[in-house]
Amino acid sequence: MKTPTIAFIGAGNMATSIVGGLVEAGHPADCIRAADPFPESIERLQQIAPVHVCSDNREAARGADVIILAVKPQVMAEVCRGIAEAVTATAPLVISIAAGITIDSMLTWLGRETAIVRCMPNTPALLGCGASGLFANANTSDQQRAYAEQVLSAVGILDWVPKERDLNAVTALSGSGPAYFFLFMEAMIDAGVAQGLDRETARKLAQQTGLGAARMALESDVDLVELRRRVTSPGGTTQAAIENFETAGLRKLVDDAMQAAADRADEMAKEMG
Repeated sequence: MKTPTIAFIGAGNMATSIVGGLVEAGHPADCIRAADPFPESIERLQQIAPVHVCSDNREAARGADVIILAVKPQVMAEVCRGIAEAVTATAPLVISIAAGITIDSMLTWLGRETAIVRCMPNTPALLGCGASGLFANANTSDQQRAYAEQVLSAVGILDWVPKERDLNAVTALSGSGPAYFFLFMEAMIDAGVAQGLDRETARKLAQQTGLGAARMALESDVDLVELRRRVTSPGGTTQAAIENFETAGLRKLVDDAMQAAADRADEMAKEMG
């Protein structure tokens, strides 16, 4: 597979993270371009890698093999219409990381033959440990799917979903998911303080416990149920806590919260389409 020329429309945090991951993985910086109207975003990106930068989206998009739309959903229509001529001319793969903008809307703005991959990454991509769900439309070739995998694997793991609507569930699970864990750690810290620990000690213990549990879940050869069982001695402290969670309806609460996130994702798609 040839080295694709990749153009980023928007040079914010997520774009900068992907560029950093690509360059670290060996993608040549001279095969990467980025356009952004804000000089500070361009300067921050160039501290990561010496990529070609400009303020003109059409200049960045022209002749690219892959165009990554890393802009806010509210400006997506304007951005797409602005680069539509470049997309029609060379038929690149277009990757969107904007929440709530459907492929059908982008086809209206870019042209009905456009190859599009929608991606829902999450903020741990900033550290190279993100989790992304991807969906490709029927115009997307096998090589273009490989391009998408090359781009998104540079900042973490990825998985393809069979239906575009499945991205709402991806949004509810991994897209919004980091905030759930942050909230849970906040609650653990507050509970630790209420039981007599100073806040800094409680913070360190909660955060390291979260890191350790995540690593065990990823690196162990047993499933989560078994990992939980191994920590939960019969009649012990962990069992007392787990029984309290279950009695209070933790699983139902999580299910309701994730359904609310997925429903909101669907509402946003309708609002912005």
